[in-house]
Amino acid sequence: MRQQPPQESPLSLLHAYSEALAEVVQQVEPAVVSIQVHRGGGRTLGGIEKRLQIEGAGSGFTIAPDGYVLTNSHVVHGATSLEVAFSHGQSLKAQVVGEDPDTDLAVLRVGASGLPAVALGDSDALRVGQVVIAFGNPYGLHATVTTGVISALGRSLRSQTGRLIENIVQTDAALNPGSSGGPLVNTQGRVVGVDTAIIQHAQGICFAIPINTAQWVSGLLIKDGQVVRAYLGIAGQNVAQESPRGRRAASWPPPYAPGGVLIVGIAPGGPAEQAGLRPGDVLLELADTQVLSLDDLHRFLTAEQVGRELLFTVLRDGQRLQGWIAPSSSPPVF
Repeated sequence: MRQQPPQESPLSLLHAYSEALAEVVQQVEPAVVSIQVHRGGGRTLGGIEKRLQIEGAGSGFTIAPDGYVLTNSHVVHGATSLEVAFSHGQSLKAQVVGEDPDTDLAVLRVGASGLPAVALGDSDALRVGQVVIAFGNPYGLHATVTTGVISALGRSLRSQTGRLIENIVQTDAALNPGSSGGPLVNTQGRVVGVDTAIIQHAQGICFAIPINTAQWVSGLLIKDGQVVRAYLGIAGQNVAQESPRGRRAASWPPPYAPGGVLIVGIAPGGPAEQAGLRPGDVLLELADTQVLSLDDLHRFLTAEQVGRELLFTVLRDGQRLQGWIAPSSSPPVF
């Protein structure tokens, strides 16, 4: 009689899961930092201006051994001085290399080399229900770790500039004030998001910027110190392949591949309105470049596209339509 393989007990499976998470924490934690922020302020008392120091705190993580640290723009914006503290106790002064309030991301630089750095994952490969680990320094409690799952994908979140940050990752891994800028990590120890926001008075509703977006933005910040974008004047979201619009988009013959950007809003007077685009259109192609996702669109809308006449292809009511659009410069942020 054929013997059945021995079954692992629930306790042994739980222990293996616990050990796997502990290994990820041990791998990532050295690259997670606490950021102390000082902002100069002033007020007049009896005709005498008094200087104030407003202190804040946040989190971040090193993305390169030569001292580059990724965090949120809202953590460091307006700082007069910054100090970065590592889990092993070292504290270093930091400078802002560049920030992009539109995506709530910033890159800092500390004067050190040979630092521990994280490995970056692929946020496009995330699935709802996947286990993730959040690192941060909530309320000044250094090197705090929480676990949870990916609750939803493709959310939109409005930045402090008023621009929608699309394709946001929602998680129930607990975040609190001071966690902003910390890494959201998968069970392979790779960063898949940058912790950015919570909904006050809500339980288990937290958000992270996808690492694919963060990687593109941080590269531009390191190279140029800023992100200059062309502006279409639309708000959009990724089209799921299994959705009715996604199936219609996928039904087009080559060169169109499944995907696209669903236009959910049009800015009054912007290039998209002037070009005749409407909410409900699915953008498939822009200047002979396929647009499979919002990340594709963001990467394409660089400063070089400002003022150019670009041929677009959209899907509207099951019909393929084409037209011309001239992107403008993105509106000023602050």
